[in-house]
Amino acid sequence: MSVLSDIPVKNKGRKRFSFLSDFLIRLFKEKPLGTIGLVIFLILLFTGIFANFLAPYGVNEVVGDYLKPPSVQHWLGTDNLGRDLLSRVIYGARISMIVGFVGAVLSLILSLIIGMLSGFIGGKVDLVLQRFVDAWMCLPSLVILIAILSLTGPGLPQVIVVLGLSYGIAGSRVVRGTVIAIKQNMYIDAAKAIGASNIRQLLRHVLPNITAPLIVLFTARMPFIILDEAGLSFLGFGVPPPFPSWGAMLSGSARSYMFLAPWMAIWPGLALTAVVFGINMFGDAIRDLVDPKLRGGVGSYAGEKIKRVRELLAKKSNL
Repeated sequence: MSVLSDIPVKNKGRKRFSFLSDFLIRLFKEKPLGTIGLVIFLILLFTGIFANFLAPYGVNEVVGDYLKPPSVQHWLGTDNLGRDLLSRVIYGARISMIVGFVGAVLSLILSLIIGMLSGFIGGKVDLVLQRFVDAWMCLPSLVILIAILSLTGPGLPQVIVVLGLSYGIAGSRVVRGTVIAIKQNMYIDAAKAIGASNIRQLLRHVLPNITAPLIVLFTARMPFIILDEAGLSFLGFGVPPPFPSWGAMLSGSARSYMFLAPWMAIWPGLALTAVVFGINMFGDAIRDLVDPKLRGGVGSYAGEKIKRVRELLAKKSNL
C-alpha cells in the first residue's frame, strides 16, 4: 500500500474553498502585517469612495477660526484659511486613491504590451524596445516628470498619465523576463505545433501564467505612484488647488505655519505614511501567497502536507 494512502483526509466530503477564501485564510493565519495592510487599504478605498458622506464639512468650506488646534468640534484642527483639516484629509484620500489605482492600472497595461511583445517575439523587436527602455531608465525619473508636467501643465489627468507611462515603461522589464521564462516550456511548443497563432498563445498560455507577477507589480507600483504624486504636488507640479492633495497640503501654507500650527503638516504626513505602509505590507503578503514558487514554503498548506508525508516516511523506515 502506498504511503500517501495512509495520510488522513480531514476535508473529505467538505466543500472545497475557493481561491479568494483560501487566500484570505492564509493571509489572516500567516501574514499579520499583510492583514493590517489589507485593512488600511480597505479603509482608504472606503474613505475615497464615500468622502462626501464621511467628511463633516465641505472641502473648501470655511467653518471656524483660523489655525484652531484639534478640538471636539474640529478633531484635526483648522488651517490658515479656517477650513476643517479632517474634511480635507478625507477628500485627499480620494485623490490619492484615484491617482494610485488608475496610474497603477495604466502602468500595468503598458508593461504588459511592451513586455509581452518584447519577450515573446524577440529578435529585432526585442532589441529596439529594450534599447528604448534602457534609455528611459537611464534618465532621472523626477526630472522627466517635472519636465513633462511643465509642458502639459499641472492637473489630475496629466499626473495620472505621466506617472502611468513612467512606471509602465520601467515595469516592462519584469513582464519581459517572465514571458521569456514561460516561452521555454513544452506547452508553448505544443501550441505552436497544432497551429495556434501568436495572439492565442499569448492570451491562452502566457497571460494566465504571469498573473502572480502582475498582481505583485500592481501592488508594488501603487504606493510609489501615490508618493510621486505627493512629491509633485509638494513641488507645485501635481494636482493644483483647490483639490486637497496630501502632498499639496504639506507644502505652501503648511510650511509657513509649521511651528505655529504643526497639525497642518502632521495629519497629511501621517495619512500618507499609513497608506504607503499598508499597501506595501499587503503587496508583500500577496507576493508570498500568490507566487507559485513560494506556495510550498514554510507555513503554507502544501508545506504542511509535505511535512506530514515526511513524518510518515520516517515512521515506516523505523518499523
